[in-house]
Amino acid sequence: MRIVLQQVSKTFGRETVFTGLDHVFEVGSRTAILGPNGSGKSTLLQVIAGSSIPTKGAVRHILKGVEVDPEDVYRHISIAAPYLSLYEDLSLREAIGIHGRFKPFRDKVPVEEVARIALLEDQLEKPVRNFSSGMKQRLKLVFAILTDTPLLLLDEPASNLDSHGIAWFKTLLQQHMEGRTLVVASNRQEDETFACDSIVEVTRSR
Repeated sequence: MRIVLQQVSKTFGRETVFTGLDHVFEVGSRTAILGPNGSGKSTLLQVIAGSSIPTKGAVRHILKGVEVDPEDVYRHISIAAPYLSLYEDLSLREAIGIHGRFKPFRDKVPVEEVARIALLEDQLEKPVRNFSSGMKQRLKLVFAILTDTPLLLLDEPASNLDSHGIAWFKTLLQQHMEGRTLVVASNRQEDETFACDSIVEVTRSR
C-alpha cells in the first residue's frame, strides 16, 4: 500500500500537534516515526491508519494503483498499539477466533498455531484479562503481524517485552514483512526500528 500525506495538520482545540506535513510512504517501504514523548508520533500513526481525521490536509491510501475509499481503509491495515484493547473477557481461543473472522490471518493460520506463535499455546482456555502485560503485548503483536494486510503499523512494539520477548518480536516481524508497507512509531529504540530504512521526525509544534 502507498500512503500519501499532503499538508497534513492535526490540532486538538488550541493545541497543535503537527502542521503542514508532507510525506509519501511507498509500497513496501519501512519507515520509523521518531520523536520525543508527547511529540505526536501516536497521533500521526492514527492519522495514517485513517482512525483519526487530519484537521487540515489529506491522507490518501492507494492499493494496486487504486485509491481506497476512506471507509474501507481499516480493512487493509493491521495495527498494534498500547492504547488499543484486547478482548479481555474472552478466552484466548475465543479472542483469536473472533479476530480471525474479522480480519483473516496470513496463510489461514489456525487458532492453535496463532497461540503457539504467540508463545501462549498452553493458555488457550484462559481469559485474556488474566494475562500478564507481556503476554498481552505478544498477543497484540501476533494479531497485527499475522493478519493478512498490506499495511502494518506498530506503535512502540517493544512495550512490556523483556529481552526474550524483544528477540521473539524481531524474528516474527522479519518473517512477515515481505510485500508489506511498515510504519513503526518509536521513542528512538533500535529494538523497535531495526527493520526500518527511512525516518520521519516528528517535533511537536509550539
